[in-house]
Amino acid sequence: MSQAPDAGGPLLVGTRGSALALAQSGQVAAALAATAGRGHELVRIRTEGDVNLGPLASIGGTGVFVTAVRDALAAGSVDVVVHSLKDLPTAPAPGLTLGAVPTREDPRDAVCARNGWTLATLPRGASVGTGSPRRAAQLLRHRPDLQIHAIRGNVDTRLGHVGDGRLDAVVLAAAGLARLGRSAAVTDLLDPEVMLPAPAQGALAVEARTDAVTGGSPSWYATALATVDCGDTRAAAVAERSLLAALEAGCTAPVGAYATVQPAPGSDTPELVLTGTAIALDGSREFRGTVRGPMDRAAALGRDLAARLLDDGAAVVLAPPPDSGPAGRP
Repeated sequence: MSQAPDAGGPLLVGTRGSALALAQSGQVAAALAATAGRGHELVRIRTEGDVNLGPLASIGGTGVFVTAVRDALAAGSVDVVVHSLKDLPTAPAPGLTLGAVPTREDPRDAVCARNGWTLATLPRGASVGTGSPRRAAQLLRHRPDLQIHAIRGNVDTRLGHVGDGRLDAVVLAAAGLARLGRSAAVTDLLDPEVMLPAPAQGALAVEARTDAVTGGSPSWYATALATVDCGDTRAAAVAERSLLAALEAGCTAPVGAYATVQPAPGSDTPELVLTGTAIALDGSREFRGTVRGPMDRAAALGRDLAARLLDDGAAVVLAPPPDSGPAGRP
């Protein structure tokens, strides 16, 4: 049976059912449908990560957010699926392809605090919530006095911890806040020099079935995917995720990465500049480096930087602590 999208029907876009997932999937679906000249429908899919609110390390890592969505795509129930690219495992899924990477939103992390506090002005011993070891480690690197509290839940749930006074601040992705119209809650945007984001943070992934893309799919389908794809964002994400994969690290490892496209020294030719960090959970040790090179070497740049960090000794901060449960690597 052909896996090509129905040439006469609406574009079926698979997505998680959270408010953030629906907001970002709706944006992508509208762009794809407008290019294709047809309607679209969001198909909500419940994932293990939506049902089980335990620590990600103990329930299977970031992949718990994408497996069910990918299964629906592979089965032909939907035409494409939209993920937060940082949630997508680095290992490829058989039969699926990354059809498009739209232009990235703001990749930075954001402090949302009471009284307009910033990271620098938070009172000594302030309570800060985050579900990310990467964020926790970098917070402690700069402010070892902070009391870090592990939290999960949707954006409004996390912001509610500040609103009701249980926490002094939470740290969230600026992109998610913007997509939900919650940017007014931000009291401090953290420069990557202070806190490197998660690999591919702020970027979205549009996955498609490989046979639908390469096996005679309608021309509108491939054109729609190509129209929403951003080459610069894709190259940056490839470099960042390649670093993560080469370090054999996943969502439970405190690894940050950020790549930008900049002119090569003495030239107008664009190239990638990739900075990455691996940091101890308590912020006491950090291994950080930067590489640059041609955009068509994005994956190689990630591997090069990973090798440099490992040569410097980064493996010591990447090993999960004995009581952390399964590593949860994608």
